[in-house]
Parts: sequence; C-alpha cells; structure tokens
Amino acid sequence: MARTPSGYVHGTHPEEQQRLADLNALVNRASLDAMLPRRGERALDLGSGLGQFARELARATGERVVGVEWSHEQLERANTLAAEAGESAWVDFRAGDAADPPLTAAEWGSFDLAHARFLLEHVRSPQAVVDVMARAVRSGGRVVIEDDDHEKLRLWPEPPGFESVWRAYMRTYDRLGNDPHVGRRLVQLLHVAGLRHTRIAMPLLGACAGQPEFPAYVANLTAIFDGARDAILATGGVDAEAFDQTQAALRLWGRRGDAVFWYTVSWAEAVKP
Repeated sequence: MARTPSGYVHGTHPEEQQRLADLNALVNRASLDAMLPRRGERALDLGSGLGQFARELARATGERVVGVEWSHEQLERANTLAAEAGESAWVDFRAGDAADPPLTAAEWGSFDLAHARFLLEHVRSPQAVVDVMARAVRSGGRVVIEDDDHEKLRLWPEPPGFESVWRAYMRTYDRLGNDPHVGRRLVQLLHVAGLRHTRIAMPLLGACAGQPEFPAYVANLTAIFDGARDAILATGGVDAEAFDQTQAALRLWGRRGDAVFWYTVSWAEAVKP
C-alpha cells in the first residue's frame, strides 16, 4: 500500500497477513490470466504486499520483479516467504510509497509492465499512483491496474443483516478519504495519466457451494469484517449486537447448499505512447 498507514482499515497484524496470503491463493491465477504476462517483460509491482503475486509474475516473465510496499511487516513476511520458496533471486522488494517509489534515475521509464492490485482503493490520490506508473514504464510499456468496486458484491440467498454491515464497511473507506468504488474509474485514471487504454476485463472472484474454493471466500469475507470491526461500528451504520449477529448468520450461510458468492474485480490495461 502507499505510505498512508491510517488509510488502510485492515492493519498489518499476523491475522491480516494470513487473510491476504489466503486471498492471493484465490485470485492470483485470474489476475495472471487477464494480464497475459510475456517472457522477458521487466515488471514493477506497486503495493506488493506479501509478494506472492510478484513472485508468480517473475516466474511467468522469467525476469526479476521490483515490488514496492510501505508496510515493513508485510515486507519482512514477503522476504521470508520468498526465501522459504527458494525464490529470493526472483524479487527485489523495496520499502516505499507507491506515489513516490524508490526507483533509481535509470529505472524510471525502463519497465515493460507496471502493475497494482487492490491498492488504489486504499490511497487518497489514486491518480498520483497511476501517474507514477505511467512514468515508470517505457514507451510501449503496459500499465495494468485492478481494484475493487464494492457495489459488485452479491451473496445469495443474502444472510440477514449482511447489507447493513457491508454498507457500513464501505463507509469506513469514505471516512479515511478513500474510494470503495474506485474500480469503476480505472480507465479514466489511465486516460488522465496520458496512457492509451487498450482493454478491460472482469476477473471473477467468486464461487458457489460445492466448489472447493467456496469456504475460502466465506472465510475471507468474515475475516475482513472481523479485522475492520471497530471501524465498521464507528460509522454508526450498525451496532455491536447487529454486527455479531450478522457474522454468525454469514458463517451459517456458508454451510448452505445453495449459497453463492458473486464478485468481479475491475481490471484495466493501457499502453504508454
């Protein structure tokens, strides 16, 4: 994430790191399938987090990936995971702000690909980050951004109380000066940065009861709410009793045979002229 720790409602505690690791396992393949990384592409990954996607990207391109992350806790864990996988040589993780990344003079304008995922929703100036990505790539280089539009989430049958808690969760973004709907603005952000937008995609993040990954989606959603509980309650949109009842209903819903989790990520690509 960009260096605005107060703008990230989830924190960087070990439970959140585990949630992010599990989330990466669910979404990385869809991200790679949309991106279609090419052999030989030199990539920059902003808001690299635990580095799992950066390492997958390095394997796909055959090139070392530069990852930038503001959280020292995330960076430490990212380096540990890379070392445990024997992939430290594939990544160059650096501490820094996504809006002012620690790149050398020679690196600016040299990357073939700049990527950010689930980052713009947590910064106060998404345009500043996309402008940096445009500066970082060479002429003909690609900028790929993927992020959330939280209006897209639908659970069916909807658990009692879920809509109220989800609405209150989205208000935690507004209170921090962030945008829970930034996904719908991705092409505009690329256009303002002077890039030639080429395509969009909507990778699926969802599953229904019976699919092996469905319990992981339910676990991720309940973990999001647990991690943001205090911030959700602070909005006044739901009280503690209603919150706890909704969490219990959500866990019961996850055991239904007809439950389905519908969600898509907003994804956009542009090329530097």
